[in-house]
Amino acid sequence: MRNWQRNAHARPRVSVWLAMAGLVFAALAGCAANPRSSASNADLVTESDEPDTSRRARIRLELAVGYFDKGQTTIALDELKQSINADPNFFEAYNLRGLIYMRLNDIGLAEESFKRALSINPKAATVQHNYGWLLCQQSRMAEAQVLFNSALTNPAYGDRAKTWMTLGLCQLRADQSGQAEVSLLRSYELDAGNPITGYNLANLFFQRADYVRAQFYVRRINNSELANSESLWLGVKVERKLQNREALAQLGNQLKKRYPQSREAAAFDRGAFDE
Repeated sequence: MRNWQRNAHARPRVSVWLAMAGLVFAALAGCAANPRSSASNADLVTESDEPDTSRRARIRLELAVGYFDKGQTTIALDELKQSINADPNFFEAYNLRGLIYMRLNDIGLAEESFKRALSINPKAATVQHNYGWLLCQQSRMAEAQVLFNSALTNPAYGDRAKTWMTLGLCQLRADQSGQAEVSLLRSYELDAGNPITGYNLANLFFQRADYVRAQFYVRRINNSELANSESLWLGVKVERKLQNREALAQLGNQLKKRYPQSREAAAFDRGAFDE
């Protein structure tokens, strides 16, 4: 996983989006796999209780998720059209439709899709998360905050770590570093293994010259299989500020050995620690 660095005045890099999209797919698959509840609570709901229209819509959605995950966007969109035709009230299909149009950079259709999903299910936390992320990228932070908060207060929502992380990234984009710290720390408490959260916390503390705290977060990444050129480079700069020459040299050697063609390795060779 690469490119975790945050730029408050630019769109987040692709890897951040991909990491979150993977979590979205997991939520979608869970929604699609479960038959809808029957009107009666007297008996266990099984697949035989699922109407044919709902079953067709669910199967088409599952196919669409698979194609989208493989980057076959046009085929995924075609499957979604058939899912929606089978069941126009299948909000999960509109949710994925929004993600597809986000990938195609059609902001208008993406927003219309998320709005349609929420008109069907106003409490769908996954949709609120995705719509909030879209608004964040359009610098509509106040609207995004409302959606993120709604998702986070939903007791049935299981991906709070993802949403706290996304909220933190959005707050960094908006130069709200204090709020971003709170959000990212909440995410880290729920999922300490997420390298995007850890990297952005480390980078935030590095920029504040809080090098000891930055070291804690970036070392956890660099001591795992999730280290990349950016985390190693940040680790180099942190250890340099703390005058840990041995650790600096070890990280620099790893950077040059594992990512010799990276811009971070080139910066290390030039001694460009403050660029």
